Amino acid sequence: MADNDRVPTNSKTDDSKAAHSKAAGPAPARRRELLATAAEVFAAQGYNATTVRRIADEAGLLAGSLYYHFDSKESMLDEILATFLDELWAGYDAVLAAGHGPRETLEALVTESFREIDRHRPAVAIYQKESRHLAAQPRFAYLAASQRRFEKLWLGTLERGVADGAFRADLDARLTYRFVRDTVWVAASWYRPGGRHRPEEIARQYLSMVLDGIAVRT
Repeated sequence: MADNDRVPTNSKTDDSKAAHSKAAGPAPARRRELLATAAEVFAAQGYNATTVRRIADEAGLLAGSLYYHFDSKESMLDEILATFLDELWAGYDAVLAAGHGPRETLEALVTESFREIDRHRPAVAIYQKESRHLAAQPRFAYLAASQRRFEKLWLGTLERGVADGAFRADLDARLTYRFVRDTVWVAASWYRPGGRHRPEEIARQYLSMVLDGIAVRT
């Protein structure tokens, strides 16, 4: 993932929990539809270039009707990112709870990441484009805090693998972390849900290249 991410729900302050309570609870179908529409528009046009009117037009609403559901486009963006990142961290936490070794943990983290791209492709695309400048805003300060946890998890897995002998002793763990992070999450730019390959298959092929190399073994 890029250089900003989100702290999972159980790591937020009480104020932040209140601010994101809508994302945590089950959303009505219409609200989910509007968020999905907004996510597609944000991903295609960029957050700053997107107007509430444009989102409303894509959703088949008058601009004023959209305010019945959300008080601003910032609120919509916040909920889109919150939902994606909360689900991502729930998946990562499940990986950690399984207690695998470092190689199996890395494999599971990569697979879960591709699953989240499948579920939240527009949100991932928004994140890749917008997170760096959003993190400077108080409302989105959670992005930088969560990135530190994200880096600690992935980098720690690689370092543990080197120490345990699962990965090469000459491995530059930080360089490898950056390579894996960036090459996994850039898939949001080309991946389309419902395409030829399921996310698990993409993850399997990706891991084969990263962990075993691309040369045919003799």
